[in-house]
Amino acid sequence: MIIGTKARAPLAHARLYGILDLGYAAEDSLERMAAQLCEGGVDIVQLRAKGRDECDIEDMANRVAPIFRDSGVPFIVNDHPELVPSVGADGAHVGQDDFTVTDARWRAGRALAGEVPPPIIGKSTHSVEQAVAAAAEGADYIGFGPLFPTPTKAGRVAIGIAEIARVHELVSVPIFCIGGVKLENLDAVIAAGARRVVIVSGILQARDVVAYCREAKGRIPI
Repeated sequence: MIIGTKARAPLAHARLYGILDLGYAAEDSLERMAAQLCEGGVDIVQLRAKGRDECDIEDMANRVAPIFRDSGVPFIVNDHPELVPSVGADGAHVGQDDFTVTDARWRAGRALAGEVPPPIIGKSTHSVEQAVAAAAEGADYIGFGPLFPTPTKAGRVAIGIAEIARVHELVSVPIFCIGGVKLENLDAVIAAGARRVVIVSGILQARDVVAYCREAKGRIPI
């Protein structure tokens, strides 16, 4: 049985997911980097600031949210669904050890009688079983990985690319393959069955962020 048959329209067409990760992007460069991600054609962007104070994250989110809003790029806050209403984000992303999807959606809720779209909730998964469970739980999309070793997920064992095709057979909400994905291995990830990817350090450390995003997106089949 395929789990999760009602994908959101904006996510259904998303192929390249970017993350403004404070581990790679300087805080004073957030606005510039956000604009470059949008210019490069990234379809959805997350702000991730592990270990930072919630007030600091709220401030940073308020700085970049208008850029994504003006560009029509969905904006996701990592770990803090309660910040979604105050910063005007489109949703939140939570990990396996964070909130349930239902709890995250309640914390991120800001709509009355359908006045605005309900918040997008994504969830990290590290196995096919977790992916199926997250979709059944009601996640709008899932992150599947880490595919390769990455400092972003220090201590997390890479799961490889062998299960990419399988997870796409079982889960129909958008699956974003994540973890060490770069231009150097992107073709192999796609050949393994990926339809959507998250690229973090490859984009944020590129000499030309816009060109890097465009090349990556151009390699992902529509």
